[in-house]
Amino acid sequence: MGAQQVREGFVELYGAEPEGVWSAPGRVNLIGEHTDYNDGFVMPFALPHVATAAVSRRTDGVLRLHSSDVEGGVVELPLDALAPESDRNWTAYPAGVVWALREAGHPVTGADIHLSSTVPTGAGLSSSAALEVVIALALGDLYELGLQRRQLARLCQRAENVYVGAPTGIMDQTASACCEEGHALFLDTRDLSQKQIPFDLAEQGMRLLVVDTRVKHAHSDGEYGKRRAGCEKGAALLGVDALRDIPYAGLDAALARLGDEEEVRRLVRHVVTEDQRVERVVALLESGDTRAIGPVLTEGHASLRDDFRISCPELDLVVDTALTAGALGARMTGGGFGGSAIVLAEATDVDTITKAVEEAFTAANFTAPRVFEAVPAAGARRVG
Repeated sequence: MGAQQVREGFVELYGAEPEGVWSAPGRVNLIGEHTDYNDGFVMPFALPHVATAAVSRRTDGVLRLHSSDVEGGVVELPLDALAPESDRNWTAYPAGVVWALREAGHPVTGADIHLSSTVPTGAGLSSSAALEVVIALALGDLYELGLQRRQLARLCQRAENVYVGAPTGIMDQTASACCEEGHALFLDTRDLSQKQIPFDLAEQGMRLLVVDTRVKHAHSDGEYGKRRAGCEKGAALLGVDALRDIPYAGLDAALARLGDEEEVRRLVRHVVTEDQRVERVVALLESGDTRAIGPVLTEGHASLRDDFRISCPELDLVVDTALTAGALGARMTGGGFGGSAIVLAEATDVDTITKAVEEAFTAANFTAPRVFEAVPAAGARRVG
């Protein structure tokens, strides 16, 4: 749904023109999985799929929310009643942002909001971050809060961590807020320093496919939190602030110090090697050797499957089938336990790989996957 349709939907709901329309994208993470809450490196890029919001201010302490993607009418919430983990519905994401803004001392006095999103939900493509960022950007603009994009991302992360109750890192919100068209974002999640890395595969005769397995995942489920707690335990046992502080050259020594903590050892090994994979991909892209990132992506999948143990049969089938059919590299992307995989391929091999994956899912009696090309798009912005 485009900006004009969302504007028209707002008028139909609320009987007046909105003060503006904004959009914020979902993202694909090229490499750097489960490193963000370990102060490590990540490399996402924004998708053309966006959450779009038409918004107007209110002065009476009321938040009114509506989404064209969810059945039901307008949800009305008094601002003074917003409280962490009080809402288990989709409204928790926009309401959480309003709560986080007010908790940070920003004078938000209410809003009328109408939303629509083309970001697939449950696919590991950050539909929730897109929803948070579009609301934060809109309210930041309307209330003239002067928020930098990094501050905006932090507030959205706080909304998801504290209000929604999902222990996510900072990557998704930063990607949605800060990515640039035609680039991947090399982000240091410790200090939020950023570097935009040119990533134009079409120019080099390649494509990046997203394969949505349609296996739903939810970050607020316990397994994600268990992995995060295990990483924090590993950092504590090794006497560092975060696993980012374990150098790749010192990994074997660090693992030896963990003794019989086998689960923690696996988690530590993934995070330290994944940070190094991000740095390798950055170096390869900057040197122009883009095809060589394929095997690094595949290494990342093996680590997520075997050490972090967050893959699933559908994700593994995508990766194995794509590689057999000629892909340059493939891996799961996102939080895990379902969601999507990415496949790097020569443009001439896309149809062959797509057909092979679809046939493999049919043979395994899995739900048919959704396959589309991922093209690096612009971050959040005002669109009307």
